[in-house]
Amino acid sequence: MNIFDFAMKMELDGKAYYEKLAAETSNSGLNSIFTSLAADEQKHYEIILAIKTGTKLIMADSTVLEKAKNLFEELMADKSISGTLKKSLDGYQHARKLEADSVKLYEDMAKKEDNPETLQILLRIANEEKKHFNILDNLYDYVLAPQNFLAWGEFSNLKEF
Repeated sequence: MNIFDFAMKMELDGKAYYEKLAAETSNSGLNSIFTSLAADEQKHYEIILAIKTGTKLIMADSTVLEKAKNLFEELMADKSISGTLKKSLDGYQHARKLEADSVKLYEDMAKKEDNPETLQILLRIANEEKKHFNILDNLYDYVLAPQNFLAWGEFSNLKEF
């Protein structure tokens, strides 16, 4: 299996995983985020396929980060949702690993790329994967926040949830 086939398989696996997470959640905001993440993975698949086949490369910008910002504002307002989110904690951890692996793969591919246009596309995909990781990391931290709460003054340097 060459690197392009591996990247395309990884994107399809990520898409299927996000679709699974979207189907398992009852929260409409999370469903929207996971659906958007799945759509981004499909877009990445199509871009890698275009690179592999040598067709014209066109990559639209992702809007998932803006949607996620709105979701986190809603989640912060509704404290009762954290119990529901906790059920998917392992899923968020697994998704974070998938995104971290994707970032590394695309950065490694970019290092070996000679075509400047393809190089820029690979770096854009890596950047989007970093944004996906950031979203999942924030979601994971939000769910764990009650466990990590410390009320002592000596721990005032910890970030507040």
